[in-house]
Amino acid sequence: MLEIIYQDAWCIAINKPHGLLVHRSSIARDADEFAVQLLRDQVGFQVFPVHRLDRKTSGVLLFATQAEYVTEFQSSMQCDAAQKRYLALVRGFFQDQIALDYPLTRDDGKVQEAQTNFKNIEHFELPVPFGGFPTSRYSLIEAQPLTGRMHQIRKHLNHLRHPIIGDRPHGCNKQNKLFLEQWNMSTMLLHASSLDLNHPFLNTTLKLEAEMSVVFKGVLDMMNQNSIKTASL
Repeated sequence: MLEIIYQDAWCIAINKPHGLLVHRSSIARDADEFAVQLLRDQVGFQVFPVHRLDRKTSGVLLFATQAEYVTEFQSSMQCDAAQKRYLALVRGFFQDQIALDYPLTRDDGKVQEAQTNFKNIEHFELPVPFGGFPTSRYSLIEAQPLTGRMHQIRKHLNHLRHPIIGDRPHGCNKQNKLFLEQWNMSTMLLHASSLDLNHPFLNTTLKLEAEMSVVFKGVLDMMNQNSIKTASL
C-alpha cells in the first residue's frame, strides 16, 4: 500500500517508493505496477499526476483528484515561491554551496537551460580503500532544482564529478559496484524530501514532506557508524 502523506478534496500526495514508475512508459516495458493505478485502486477513484519523479527516485509525488485541477497545481509549482528539496548521497567531499547554471541536452538534441542550487549537509569518510586511495569519501547533500528538466539533478551532479550513489547511467559504475559488493546496495540514493507550494484552491502554503526509505536511512546509519570523520554544516 502506498504511503499517503497528504489528502484533501483537490489533491493527494504520496511518498513514492524507489523503483515505482509514475505511469506506464514505453521505455520501461518490464514494469507492471504504476503509481497512478496503485493509488487509484487504493483510494477508489481516478487520480492525475501533477508532476513526475524518475523511477529510481523516491519521495513526494503530487496528484490532483480531478483532471481540471492539474493545471492549477502545475502553475503553483512553477511560481518562484514554490520549492522542491531533494536529498542525495554523492561521491566525494562536496563544496559548501554551489549554484549551477548548466544547460542540458535532451535525447532529441534540444538544449535546455537548467539551474540547480546545491548545499552540503554532511561529509563521510569510510576506511574502505577505493581507486588507489586508502579511504572512500561521500557527502549527503541537498538539491533545489530551479528548472524541471529530465534527470536534471542526476546530470548536474555527474557534471560536477559528484555522481549520485546507485545512479545508472549518470553515476559512477565503480562506486555502484563497490556498494553492491560491500553492502549489497543497488538503490539510487536520491530522495524528493519536500515540496512547498501555494494551494491554488485553499490559498494556503502546502508543505509536503516524505521520509527517506529504509534503504537510504540504513546507508546513512552505516556511514555515521563507520565514518572516520564527519563534518556537519
